[in-house]
Parts: sequence; C-alpha cells; structure tokens
Amino acid sequence: MERETCSASATLRLIYTTTAVQRKNVGASGPEKYTEAFIKKQIEEFNLGKRHLANMMGEDPETFTQEDIDRAIAYLFPSGLFDKQARPMMKHPSEIFPEQRKIQWGEDGRPFHFLFYTGKQSYYSLMHETYEKLLSVQKYQDQLTAQDLPPEKEKRNLAGSRWLTKIELEEMLLEKLSDNDYLRFIQLLQKLMTLPCGDMEEKYIQKFTKEVPAQLQKVVIEPLKYDERGVAFSTSEGIRKTAKATATVYDNGTGKVTVNGIDILHYFPVLQDREQLLFPFQFLDRVGKHDMICTVSGGGRSAQAGAIRLASAKALRSFVTEREVEFMRQAGLLTVDPRVKERKKPGQEGARRKFTWKKR
Repeated sequence: MERETCSASATLRLIYTTTAVQRKNVGASGPEKYTEAFIKKQIEEFNLGKRHLANMMGEDPETFTQEDIDRAIAYLFPSGLFDKQARPMMKHPSEIFPEQRKIQWGEDGRPFHFLFYTGKQSYYSLMHETYEKLLSVQKYQDQLTAQDLPPEKEKRNLAGSRWLTKIELEEMLLEKLSDNDYLRFIQLLQKLMTLPCGDMEEKYIQKFTKEVPAQLQKVVIEPLKYDERGVAFSTSEGIRKTAKATATVYDNGTGKVTVNGIDILHYFPVLQDREQLLFPFQFLDRVGKHDMICTVSGGGRSAQAGAIRLASAKALRSFVTEREVEFMRQAGLLTVDPRVKERKKPGQEGARRKFTWKKR
C-alpha cells in the first residue's frame, strides 16, 4: 500500500512539476537548459513515471504507449477545463524540447547564427531566403523581356490548398511570431506566387501550403425522369420535426401546387406557411414555371410546410446547374432543420418555465 502511494505521488510530481517546468522552459533562451545531459535526465524521469503509471493502471510497462498514458491521465485526473493546454499532460521530452534548441551556441558561448540577436533568427532567415527567390524570379523575367520572349507559364492556382496558419508556422520555425510577422511573410509568398514566372519556385511555395480536405462529399443528383406525356419531373423527400413529405416537381408548369390532393390555398390558409413552402422556387426565380404534387403526413402545419420546402428544394436540383445548387446549399435550402420542441423537465411547469414561487 505504501509503495503504491509513493508511486502515485511520484507520478503526480512528474505530471504536475516536471511537465510544467518543461513547458515553461521552452520559451526561455539559454544553452544550459537544453544540454544533452538535461535531455537525458528528463527522458529517465519520463520513463520512470511511465512505469509507475502503467503499474497503477495494471498494464505492462513495456507495451504502455503514449495513447495509454493520455487515457490513464484523463482517468486519474479528470479535468473540466475547456482548454486542452491547461489540462494535466505527460509527454516524451523529445516532443517538448525541440532538438534545434540544443545547437545554438558554441563552446565559447557565441551563437552560430548571425541573426541570433534579432530574437527571431529562423523567421528572418526565412524572410531573407524568400526575398532572394523573389529577386531571382524577377531577374529571370527581365532576361526574357530583354530577349522579347514573354513568359508563357501560368500563375499557380491555390484551389484546394491553404497557407500554413500562424501556429503551424511557429511550430515549423520553433519561434513565437506576431500577427504582423506572419502577415508580412504571407504577403511575400503571395507576391512570389503572382509573378508570371512564379512557378519556378513552386516546390518552395508548396512547403508553406497544406491541402484542404473535401468538406462535403459530392452529392449524386438523380437525373430527370419523363412521364407518358414526355414531361420531365423529379421526386424527392423531406422531413421536419415529425412531418414527412414527398414532392414531385414537373417542368413546363403553371405554378399549380397540390398537397394531399388539396389546393395549396385551402391546405395552407396561413400566408407564412405558403411563403415558406414556395421559397425554393422564389430563390431560383422559377415561380410559375413548375407544377408540384405533394404528399405529407405527421406534424403540424408549420412542420409540414418545412418538410415540403426541403423536398421541393431537393427535387429542383435536377432542373438547375451545379452553380445554382451550390447557392441553394449556402442558403440552407438543402439542409434538414434539426430544431424540435424541447421536452418538459421534471419539477418544472414546462421546458424552461418554473413553477410560481410562493413564500407561504
């Protein structure tokens, strides 16, 4: 029992003190804090703490991975802090102490880099390198112009990619940057990219970009169908709360809309419901150009109108271009409305309303 208590206290000390000291010292500058002996000592303490933590969790220390460490700390030290950086953590020293920090000084104590005393040697070195590439590209363009040879290379397109964020650039340079520093570097890259011969340095520019994953999967739109009269139509479904609707939109119509076999004016006597139902046609400027037959069940009048609106918007995708479909998506016409009535709570009069308090 005493041994487990000592192990727990040692692990707690490692998590709360050693890691905190490591994170605090990363921003400090000084050759004595990043020597090989210091890193070796930190690794030994980390391995010892990992072994204690594995024993506490009943796991094998030899197969205890970093994921197991994070899971164990989250279990032993639950935290309600929203910021992940403020929660207890235990990482390998190689992830906390950058290797580049250990070789900035010589034996005589003098820095190796001539820009060391600027405070941001990596950043200013990068700016120098980027500007030199900019000058070389401009010089090449001047040579082509002197020979009456216009550059034929196209400007690079950044579609599907983005620039590195400020945090990502700081991790690359291992230095803290201000917003103005980051903005100046991005502006220099943009100027290099917009040059007619900027593709010469395409590989260099790609080092500071990242591919953007597709946020939305390409939706397969069903092609138009034709009835026995040769009229094109499209059918789709929609939901809203507990209402479910199916809408069939016909081309070359007069604007006639029927719901469950009843005209829209009689089925939805409230003007607001009719406006909501017909909004997709108004958005695409197709009012009076289509006929629509709807069937709907469940829910109230407002929910039924919302379900028909979603069904008609989905059906209209077959009649418009991809550009208009994207406009519809951005306007929220193709998104299911997730709002539902909030349930009543026990001990209350309603979902939010409380019982009237009486002193006596």
